[in-house]
This record gives sequence, C-alpha cells and structure tokens, in this order.
Amino acid sequence: MRKSEVVAAEAVSYLNRAIAELRDIWEEIGISEEQRLERVCTVNMHIKNLLDMMVAEEEGLKERLLKSIALCRNELDTLCKELRLDPVEAEEGSTILQMEKNLRARVEVMLKQKRDRTQELKTLQEQDKDLCSILCTAPFSIDSSAVPSLEDLDRYRRHLASLTTEKEKRREEFVSRKRQIILLMEELDHTPDTSFQQEVVSEDEEAFCLSEDNIAALQHLLQQLEAQRSLNEAVCEELRSRILVLWERLQVPEEERVASAVHMAGSRAKIIKALQLEVDQLEEMKLQNMKSVVQAIRAELAVYWDKCFYTQEQREGFSAYYDEDYTETLLELHDAEVEKMKSYYEAHKDLFGAAQKWEENWKLFLELERKATDPGRFANRGGNLLKEEKQRAKLQKTLSKLQEELQSRVQAWEQEQEGPFLIKGQQFMEYVMEQWQLYHLEKEKEKQERQLKKSRQIEAEMMYGSTPRTPIKRRALGPHTPGKMRKLNGNSISSATPNSTVRSAFGGTIYHSPKSKLPPSGGKVCSARTPSRAAARPPRPGNRERNKENVLQRNGTTLSA
Repeated sequence: MRKSEVVAAEAVSYLNRAIAELRDIWEEIGISEEQRLERVCTVNMHIKNLLDMMVAEEEGLKERLLKSIALCRNELDTLCKELRLDPVEAEEGSTILQMEKNLRARVEVMLKQKRDRTQELKTLQEQDKDLCSILCTAPFSIDSSAVPSLEDLDRYRRHLASLTTEKEKRREEFVSRKRQIILLMEELDHTPDTSFQQEVVSEDEEAFCLSEDNIAALQHLLQQLEAQRSLNEAVCEELRSRILVLWERLQVPEEERVASAVHMAGSRAKIIKALQLEVDQLEEMKLQNMKSVVQAIRAELAVYWDKCFYTQEQREGFSAYYDEDYTETLLELHDAEVEKMKSYYEAHKDLFGAAQKWEENWKLFLELERKATDPGRFANRGGNLLKEEKQRAKLQKTLSKLQEELQSRVQAWEQEQEGPFLIKGQQFMEYVMEQWQLYHLEKEKEKQERQLKKSRQIEAEMMYGSTPRTPIKRRALGPHTPGKMRKLNGNSISSATPNSTVRSAFGGTIYHSPKSKLPPSGGKVCSARTPSRAAARPPRPGNRERNKENVLQRNGTTLSA
C-alpha cells in the first residue's frame, strides 16, 4: 500500500474519531437531535468544502500541466523548425508531470541554442561589416531574421576567415607599395597632387580603403612613378652620354670633368637640370671649336665604319666626311651619320661581333700559316713549333665552327631583314669564300715559286756546281773520313753527298765553290752538281780552278769565300 493511501486511511479514521467525540460531547451537554444534526451538517459541509477545494486545486494543477505540455510541444516544434532540427517525438509511459518537466527542459536547451546562434550571427555580422568597410566588398548574404543553421554559421566563419586573409594580403601589398611610392616621390621630387595620392602617403594606414579598385590604382600609380623614373634615367643617361662624347670631342681636361662628376649619378629633377646645363655649355663650346669637334666625330665615325666592315666605296658615299668647310651644318651631318651608324651597329651588334671574331681568327690563322713557311722556325726553343701546330689545328676547327654558326645566323638575319648582310661590300658567305680562295691561290703561288726556284737551282747546279746554302763561321779542317773518291783531270774530289756542300767528318767546316760566273737564271747560287752527270763528260777548263779547292781540302787548307 502506498504511503498516501495509509495517510488517507488515517485521515478517515481521525475523522470518525472526531465525529464520535463530538457526539459524546453533544450527549453530555444534552444537545437535542435537531441541533446535533445541524452541527453534523456543518462539520460535513466544512469537510466537503475543504476536500472540494483541494480537489479543485489539484484539477487546476493537472490542467496547468497539460496546458504547459501543449505549449512546450508547440514551442519545441517551432524551435526545431527554426534550428533546422528533427521534430521531438512524444514520450510514452511518462506521467504528466514528468512529461512537462522533460519538455520544458528541452525547450530551455533549444532556446539557449537559438540565443547562442543568434548572438554568434550578430558577432559575425559585425566582423563582416568591418571587413566589408575596409575591403569595400558586399556583406555576406544571410537572413538576419531567421535563426542560422550550423552549416550557415560555419560557412559564414569560413567566409570571414578568407576576408581576413585577403585583408592581410592587401595590407602587406599596400604597405610595400606605399613604401616604394614614397621613395619614388622623394627621388622624383614629386609632391602628392591628388586626394588619392595624399591618402596613400598619409601616416594613418588604417584609414586607407583596401578595395580592389584602390589596390589597382595603387599599382597604376607605382607604375607611373617607375615609368617617370625610367624616363628620367633614360634622359640622364642620354645627357651623360652626350656629355662624355662632347668631353672627348672637345678634349676637356680631367680636372674640369671631375668638377662635373657630382652630377653623373642619380636621376632627380635637379640632376637633369644640371646635366642639361652642362650639355648646353658644351654645345656652345663645340660651336666655338668646330674643326676639332668635326675631326673627333670623323674619328668616331671611322671606328663604326670599321666595326660594320664598310668598304671604301661605302665610306666615300658620305661625301661630307671629306668636306673641309667646318660649319654647323657639316657638324649636324656628321652627328646624324654617327647616330645612324651607331644605331645600325647596335641593332646588329651580335652579328657584327661574330663576324669580327671570325675575322680575328682568320688573321691569326694567316699569321700562323706565314710562320709555317719561315725556315727559322725550326731553330725554336721551348716547343714553340709544336705549340704553333696545335694552335693552327685548333684555329682551323674554330674557323669552321664559326663559319657554320655565322652562315645560319646570317640566313636568319637576311630572312628577317629581307636583305643581304654585307661585309666589306659583299655578302658574308661570298666574302668568306673569297678569303679562302685568296688563301689557296697564295698557297698555290708559293708552291709554284718553290718549284720554279728548285728547277732553276737544279739547272744552275748542272751548269756551275754547288754553293753552300747557309754559310757559317769557317775553321781549320780536322781529320775526316773521305767518301767515295774519283779522279777528275788528275784531281781528287769527294762525291759522298751529291747536291750538297763539302763538309768534314765532324760537320764543322764548309767550303764554298768559286763564284767567278753567275748562272743564267738570275744569279742565284745553287747547290753542288750530281756526280753522275759530271762524270758523263770531261771537265771544262774553267772547272780546274774549282777542283783545286777540293785538293786543298784534302790537304787541310781553309779557303775563304
């Protein structure tokens, strides 16, 4: 039995005892039955009213609980929709009081979630507003009147994170470009003349709007200032180049150049003004020293002609070069021609440089070829002959490689320029082939000359005998071993080495044949005759004197030349 039922039974028992006691009291007092009935009815009415009141209160409690449950269910349904959660299922087997308590707890939890989401949305919107104000972008699209879902809030947070990253990126870009712009403005002596430029150089960096348009305008301003600086540098470089040229042409002393060297660096406006002033002064001096200036320009022009491989005919095409009337017009003509040649050379500098390299290697090759024909090279010391041979072989390979590279580059240049590339008035490959032809013709000429000289030498030897090729200091003959000997008109001569001078066994003493008669081939001295030919006919009377030398040689007597 429940405790409540026990208590209820005790209450009924107490009521019965109380009624019994009342009856006993009424009996002792002597109250009549009618009064007893009236008094019992009063007790009954009091008890009934009390119980009715208590029942009514409990019924009211039940109704309030049921009403609260209904309200909580409705509120839960609404919150589930707002929070985009699944509907709450009804609890089975729970009392009214427990059900109401659970539902009320769930409502409080969902209300807290709603408040948290709403508060976070408000915070995110405030951050979004600040970032949009700085970056000048549109706010994040979200319904402020509705409760955001967890996915909406997460997407919003990620959006703000990307905006924050973009803000930092733009801030760094702004600070970096601002620093460059300030330096350029100082270098160019430029004062901010627009509201945008003033905002850029302002110390309050937080006030600058980091919009895409402003960042683009910032980049444009930086490019303008850099372009202005480049233009100023180009102007300064042109003025400095002009000053250097005028210094050289006017032969300005070094101490005067040093005095102007302070303006030879930088590109500020005041530097440009100083350089322009220097140029104007030098131009005035140039007009006062016209002849020396023109001559200096002509020397410069000749250098460019050489670099561009101009022929004499091409040089003579500029007739002003030979004009002796030194006027300002003549100077202008020379200046224009120098600029034209300079531009032409600079436009094709690489090609001319390669051609010049080939020309230098070609001259070196010809020099080595000339040395190769020098008889004195065999008396070298330190292996120079071997070095020259290696260098000549290397040069031949280098010339071949350069020729192939130049041929392809010249063809590409001619296709691009739609015209021939001329070296000394000829197309490059024709010029190269002509040089090789001249080289081979020269070699052939030398070969023919050697053959002609040899034939004349043999002819002279057949007719007049031999003479030594290279005289050296004579000394007394020592003992020697004679070669094969034969008798000629009673005189003994050595025939050990045909077509050579007579030498002792030690190779120290050389004897010269008499020179009483020049050979008919131009008076060249030839080597000794071949012994077999000499033996084919008797000696002439004029040869007897020459045979005496041989006799004296055998006797150890030295003859003078």
